[in-house]
Amino acid sequence: MASSAQLSHQGSAHEGASVAGQLLQVVTFHVGPEIFGLDILVVHEIIRFQPLTRVPNLPAFVEGVLNLRGKVIPVVGLRQRMGLERKEPTGTTKIIVASVKGDVLGFMVDSVSEVLRIDASAVEPAPRIAENGQRYVQGVGKLENSLLLLLNIDKVLTDEESAAVSQTNDEVAK
Repeated sequence: MASSAQLSHQGSAHEGASVAGQLLQVVTFHVGPEIFGLDILVVHEIIRFQPLTRVPNLPAFVEGVLNLRGKVIPVVGLRQRMGLERKEPTGTTKIIVASVKGDVLGFMVDSVSEVLRIDASAVEPAPRIAENGQRYVQGVGKLENSLLLLLNIDKVLTDEESAAVSQTNDEVAK
């Protein structure tokens, strides 16, 4: 995938449905050792990592903000958000710019793999092992040699965290 690829918004959205024959289009990426997928319909673009401006009083999992074509966008570090140790960005680190609850946020990931089409019938509901982790994962897709965790992007931040990030973002943009 190109480093700064614009993604087309073609394909089927899904809300956890498992209708045989329905294809889901997901952007796949790595956070730590796990492979995640994100519905392509919420993804605006994927960009190379660029230096971020740190903003005081944001939660530790918010890496900072970036100026993307004149718009200030908060960037969430998915490693920290998922309880993994923070890692310095590398050449493979990407920022996925996506729509979340009406806002545009960036999500820093270790790497982006590809856009996959998977049959909705190959997706099972998230296991009920850990409530905290399940909050982010809406389903598990079975691939040939691995499992794909389908991320529920709207639940990565709580409503309070979303409001705090939006409010700080508004203050920075002034």
